Amino acid sequence: MEITFLLNGESVHVSEVNPTQSALDWLRETQELTGTKEGCNEGDCGACTIMIADEAGARAVNACILFMGQLDGKSLTTVEGVARKTDDGLALHPVQTAMIEEHGSQCGFCTPGIVMSLATSHLTGDRNHDDILAGNLCRCTGYAPIIRAAEKAWKMPIPDGFGVPNICLPEATVDARRPDSSDALAATYLATPDATLIAGATDVGLWATKQLRDLDPVIFLSGVKDLQNIDITDDAITLGAGVSLERTRKLMTDHHPHFAEMLRRFASTQVRNAATLGGNIANGSPIGDAPPPLIALGADITLRHGDTRRTIALEDFFIAYGKQDRVAGEFVESITIPRAVDNLRVYKLSKRFDQDISAVLGAFNIVVEEGVITNSRIAFGGMAGTPKRARTVEAALTGQPWSRDTIMAALPAFATDYTPMSDMRASAAYRLKAAQNMLIRAFEDSQGTATNVLEVSS
Repeated sequence: MEITFLLNGESVHVSEVNPTQSALDWLRETQELTGTKEGCNEGDCGACTIMIADEAGARAVNACILFMGQLDGKSLTTVEGVARKTDDGLALHPVQTAMIEEHGSQCGFCTPGIVMSLATSHLTGDRNHDDILAGNLCRCTGYAPIIRAAEKAWKMPIPDGFGVPNICLPEATVDARRPDSSDALAATYLATPDATLIAGATDVGLWATKQLRDLDPVIFLSGVKDLQNIDITDDAITLGAGVSLERTRKLMTDHHPHFAEMLRRFASTQVRNAATLGGNIANGSPIGDAPPPLIALGADITLRHGDTRRTIALEDFFIAYGKQDRVAGEFVESITIPRAVDNLRVYKLSKRFDQDISAVLGAFNIVVEEGVITNSRIAFGGMAGTPKRARTVEAALTGQPWSRDTIMAALPAFATDYTPMSDMRASAAYRLKAAQNMLIRAFEDSQGTATNVLEVSS
């Protein structure tokens, strides 16, 4: 594969590159840009954080699970490119200066990734250090000096020449492995239905780095711009399958804030910047975080096979563990969410607050009119082999008064809807109890009772 991109502001053309070689390995092994570190090699620790920029803006991502085939037509900045070249040498970025002044580094291994996360947020205006640094692990500093450095740097202006406004992006190379439209993708995938589709690569990347799998043939979706469209009408919100989870999170803040808050805990900023909504659905994982809220909202998905499209309820897409309603050569094109009053409540239970896979995730869309439950859609992840609705619980609620007595009477119905499994994340009994408690929590939330420990005053 031939690709052209900017590396620290300089145009680079690479021919005959392995499309699934990681950007991390390429930077370190061929460019000797060793400031980008390999830590976990699975997108968890953030030591390999770099900045990617294109027409959509700048964002921090993990280089260890970013394939070379995803770089075409983009700008890549490493820690070596953060400081500005001047006649007198190098002028450090405000983040670099603040990290030095506030003693934000000890062993230094994680420091380049932290600098890249903070420099990117400094550029984009994101000031929530809890979210920004959730994807950067540091064993030495305890984070306090890093946060002081971030707050100091954020008071300083963006250095001249740093970031997207002054970047002239190279023209992307379009070929069969990197289509530039959903039409081209449909034709290519129909011709090579055994190809691995690569969007954000936050899951597929581990197939290469951890399982050492040969992914060929591959089709990269990053150039398919129409899969990244968002259309909002009076009746529905339609998101292309290529919309990132971070863009989804920001969009849902205005429409379904509980959904957005859950997505804030989805992996890290670096992962959300790369991962796509369609990928999280098409993966078919029973513990994928996006499907349960979407099912509770009554979302549909549109699948495309060549020139043929079909739209089905998202809940019907998941047939059994590891099996979805999708034929060879068919892909998820878009997700449509009906517009309605926001009644959604979403609760994620995991061992860690940040960067952890859910043991149980519950989504509750309960409509109450004049004190009576007129409709309810409840869906869970982690309770079955697929994301699944709690239809017996829904039936026990609908038509009843919205009261604690109704909630308590409906709890036994969970055992009819689900037979959860025991694994490393939770036992079956724990999962069943957690699901019941989430329904109680949804009721208490509706009554204004604080159920989040972060909201309870001392």
